[in-house]
Amino acid sequence: MKEKTNEGEKVKILIIGGVAAGTKVAAKLKRENFNCDVTLLTKSKDISYAGCGLPYYVGKVISDRSQLIVNTPDSFSKLTGVHVITETEATKVNPKEKTVTARDLKTNEVRTYRYDKLVIATGAKAWVPPVEGVGLANVFFLRTPDDAASIRAFVESGEIKRVVVVGGGYNGLEIAENLSALGIRVSVIDMAEHIPPGFDKDFAEAIENRLAEQGIVAFTGTRLEAILGEEKAEKVKTDKRIMKTDAVILCVGIRANTEFLDGSGIELMPDKTVKVNEFLQTNFEDIYAVGDCASVLNKITKKPVWSPMGSTANIAGRIAAKNMIGNKIPYQGVLGTAVIKLPGFNAGRTGLTEEQAKKAGFDAVSVVAVTDDKAHYYPDSSVFIVKMTADRSTKRLLGLQVLGKGAIDKMTDIAATAITLGATPEDIENMDLAYAPPFSTAIHPFSHTVNILLNKINGALETVTPTEFALGKAQGYKIIDASRKPSIDGAIYVDLGTVNGEIPGLSKDERLLLVCTKGKRAYMLQRRLKNFGYKHTLVLEGGTTFNEVIV
Repeated sequence: MKEKTNEGEKVKILIIGGVAAGTKVAAKLKRENFNCDVTLLTKSKDISYAGCGLPYYVGKVISDRSQLIVNTPDSFSKLTGVHVITETEATKVNPKEKTVTARDLKTNEVRTYRYDKLVIATGAKAWVPPVEGVGLANVFFLRTPDDAASIRAFVESGEIKRVVVVGGGYNGLEIAENLSALGIRVSVIDMAEHIPPGFDKDFAEAIENRLAEQGIVAFTGTRLEAILGEEKAEKVKTDKRIMKTDAVILCVGIRANTEFLDGSGIELMPDKTVKVNEFLQTNFEDIYAVGDCASVLNKITKKPVWSPMGSTANIAGRIAAKNMIGNKIPYQGVLGTAVIKLPGFNAGRTGLTEEQAKKAGFDAVSVVAVTDDKAHYYPDSSVFIVKMTADRSTKRLLGLQVLGKGAIDKMTDIAATAITLGATPEDIENMDLAYAPPFSTAIHPFSHTVNILLNKINGALETVTPTEFALGKAQGYKIIDASRKPSIDGAIYVDLGTVNGEIPGLSKDERLLLVCTKGKRAYMLQRRLKNFGYKHTLVLEGGTTFNEVIV
């Protein structure tokens, strides 16, 4: 029954789960309609913590554990008016009766909670690989503040000199970066062919190489078989080698916390996330699901995907709350936007990779560009290495990947905005983006990349991509060094400024691969050579910054 108040019927809303999604729904509901009776059940003692900040607490970038706690149950209740019940685990949902059965973890008492509307925000838990030794001392997960505190205490004990991180996703690489910064030798193993996920092979290999240069060796295509030791972890056994270690951190993935929904009739996806519609409703209109336990739609492909990200949880939670009080706001979907801080460089991505775009049926075309990240004369200037992908026929922008020491997030976010708005390169090539020497270049690096992509699509720039170059597409081409000064051993050097006609010793019918440091001078040389009748020239995208060129 709905409780009667002086203002009318009081809707009873029950939320299962806290952290990002659950607390966002709860807080937004009370802001939109304080008259709602909102109760939040959570299995944890903590109602809301900064899960994405855990690696940085281990690395002492965040000094105090209390900084990870966004709200205590008491402070959240006072701030929002939400009734918070902690250390209580939901065990069954009964959609027909509109009840949830839950167990008090302190007393083991079983209680029944009634609702008019229900939100499932139970998140996900770390997956425990079924191998020997996961229960040994010095084997850690990284999912909660307690996990992070345990790792940090062990680091501070001084007993740890080398660590094996199992899992090369964002969480695994972030903890690897933080441990490496503390002077600990870190190795990463992962079953995938390349890490991290969400990047094309060429960019993933570039990330792996840069990690190795900074002392973090990634063993990809490698399966964990056992963790060995008497009482504590001493070695890691893989299908390829045995590695000595002082600790193991398992970041092998997560699984949605949805087991308690068995028999409820609530529809799940094959990956056991809750299936929702565009309004974040389950197959029961009064039951919603948000956060790491639920699926969402991909903005571009319109297909269901799992996006266990704090950003997704907060956005979906806010929309769900509005819809629960009578709105009909569709969640437009995710682009898989992500950024990561790595030792000595950063990486970002959004939208579809070239490979994903092709699999989705697009006529995908990509370009790899090397651009200045700010005015070249400004102290600490560096470069962005960018891969931009579009649909050749419609010219719709589909995705972007970027590496660099600087603010790669701004490149990623501009691309995410353009993709969200369905922009084509022509729509965005002349955007009025911010410029000052400490921040950018006069033609913004994003716009510069757009111009290069348009040149390629329109035929003004003829190239071989890094992937094609690695596969031998330029076999039989004579390598021409078009850098400012000779930089490729054994290659013919051509100074762009001296080319005013046919180049002695180079026939106009020869196949020429033009290479410079970034690609710009090679492109300018190609344009000039075309003017003088050279018909078979290709520019190596990314130049020697991104490719290893050996004559």
